Amino acid sequence: MTAAPGGIGIGEIFDLLPHRYPFLLVDRVIAYEPGQSIVALKNVTINEPFFQGHFPGAPVMPGMLILEALAQAGGLLVSKSLDGPLGDRIFMFTGVEKAKFRRPVVPGDQLTLRCFDLKRRMALCRMRAEAHVGDVLVAEAELSAAVADKKALG
Repeated sequence: MTAAPGGIGIGEIFDLLPHRYPFLLVDRVIAYEPGQSIVALKNVTINEPFFQGHFPGAPVMPGMLILEALAQAGGLLVSKSLDGPLGDRIFMFTGVEKAKFRRPVVPGDQLTLRCFDLKRRMALCRMRAEAHVGDVLVAEAELSAAVADKKALG
């Protein structure tokens, strides 16, 4: 994998993903290879709104939000792999298989989000995804998604 010069900062992430606070779960991309793989970061802080209720006195990042962070990193990979901008299209998370959560993610952790082995067939995409804290694998899954027309959602 080649490092992206300067990576992808939050400004370009805003351009590539429709998500915003409190649901944007990717802070920065540190490397990507279009059509192949991406490595992104999510800094987990106690200020995350979900920690108020998950769980009081023992904050743990919900596993489904770790999967969502991985899906957003995958969306960035697909966006950077297309021939042109998404325009009026949107990247929709359509499935998850073989998800495993290996250890809790807590405030102060930095998630390294890896999506790789991207396979595209027309508007459908599949990829493997892993989340690490340091060298420790904390979650993994196979993700699928589709690029869809935004107008079809309304």
